[in-house]
Amino acid sequence: MSADGQAQKLPLPTLTAMVVGGMVGAGVFSIPRNFAQATGVYGALIAWAIAGAGMLMLAFVFQTLANRKPDLDAGVYAYARAGFGPYLGFLSAFGYWASACVGNVSYWVLIKSTLGAVFPALGEGNTVLSVAISSVGIWAFHFLVMRGVKEAAGINKIVTIAKVIPLLVFLVLTVFALDTQVFRDNLFGGEGYGNLFQQVMSTMLVTVFVFLGIEGASNYSRFAQKRSDVGVATVTGFLGVLALFASVSILSYGILPSAEIAQLRQPSVGSVLEAAVGRWGAVFIGAGLIVSVLGAYLAWTLMAAEVLSIAAKKQDMPAFLAKENENQVPSNALLMTSALIQLVLIATLFSDDAFTFALSLCSHLSLLPYFLAAAFAWKLVRSRETYENTPGEIGKDTFVAGLAAVYTVFLVFAAGLKFLLLGFLIYAPGTILYRMVRREQNLPLFAGAESILFGVAVVGAVAALLGLVTGYISI
Repeated sequence: MSADGQAQKLPLPTLTAMVVGGMVGAGVFSIPRNFAQATGVYGALIAWAIAGAGMLMLAFVFQTLANRKPDLDAGVYAYARAGFGPYLGFLSAFGYWASACVGNVSYWVLIKSTLGAVFPALGEGNTVLSVAISSVGIWAFHFLVMRGVKEAAGINKIVTIAKVIPLLVFLVLTVFALDTQVFRDNLFGGEGYGNLFQQVMSTMLVTVFVFLGIEGASNYSRFAQKRSDVGVATVTGFLGVLALFASVSILSYGILPSAEIAQLRQPSVGSVLEAAVGRWGAVFIGAGLIVSVLGAYLAWTLMAAEVLSIAAKKQDMPAFLAKENENQVPSNALLMTSALIQLVLIATLFSDDAFTFALSLCSHLSLLPYFLAAAFAWKLVRSRETYENTPGEIGKDTFVAGLAAVYTVFLVFAAGLKFLLLGFLIYAPGTILYRMVRREQNLPLFAGAESILFGVAVVGAVAALLGLVTGYISI
């Protein structure tokens, strides 16, 4: 950085591009099938409107907290700990980490499903051969990162291009190929879709998955040339991404009947484009997706290991997770990350739709950290902490925090009992790590109502196990 400190400062267009790049991931390539399985055009439009409003409120929450609590720089979980104590802070960090790991499983499933169109033995990413090959990939990346490989700017550029260009080509070609009669027939969905409310509810976890990473926008605050640019970049970038995601889902309804889209193999964006322009469309999308997903996998693996490592350094995770090897890589945290990815990948062998299972579980695990961040923002405005010099912003921030909190609770309701229980099945055993932390600090395990919360998690985990054994819960 130069003496005037401006060399590393980013102008508004670059800041906006960083926001967009952080949100556009592998999930967008799966949108057509996931939406067509649940709803038609009208339901999709309502779902995107709800998701857009809710996620925008969450983006504002993260931006507000980054500005008002700049000292809480350990990640999303730091807000939960500051607002609601060490156990909820731990659960937030653990849930955020687990969400990233499960999301990484969806990447391997999507890659193998893409290649399965050429190599049938790979199926849709959940055959024994597919899981075996993906397992080799997991540990190849693990040892690559252990050697000190970091996500470079060059990789970021390649990945961003690989993501965005195929999607823009998809939009242009499907506009010209759109069949207005097919589009009209898809307005209300089809038989077996339920009423409009049920259709919208069925899409909610899909919308969460494709927007995962929205909290990263606030992390760019320190790079902005002007502080005000952060809010503009957040809103502009988010609205651009929302328009892209909604367009991909809506235009697909003009290419094939929704019943056919619902049966397409993933990545369904490639299958829709193949129906519009021929086989080369699927190959084109598939090639871009593989480059994009491998880059995203590297980034999220590094991020997941970093979450555990930083939490350990802040004494919110066991000390052994802070250990770094000679290459300054958090080796134990990385090992735990790769191990969970491997376990969830094996679980997909028992799933009829492995990608949707991984997508939904990933989205659900992210809800607790998101809700606690929104609740912390609400707590700040109610107590007026940090508002001594800006009382005029209390009304706006109350509205934003309230809507964000309501939205995340609504998502838990929309996800249903199945994923609530499966979430407990991950959270409850994770408390073993929390016990290690408290013993290291010679502190009692729980304080106040924390033991009640743990009891609820244990009951939920037992119910999930019974559900899986009896077949009441299927994955």
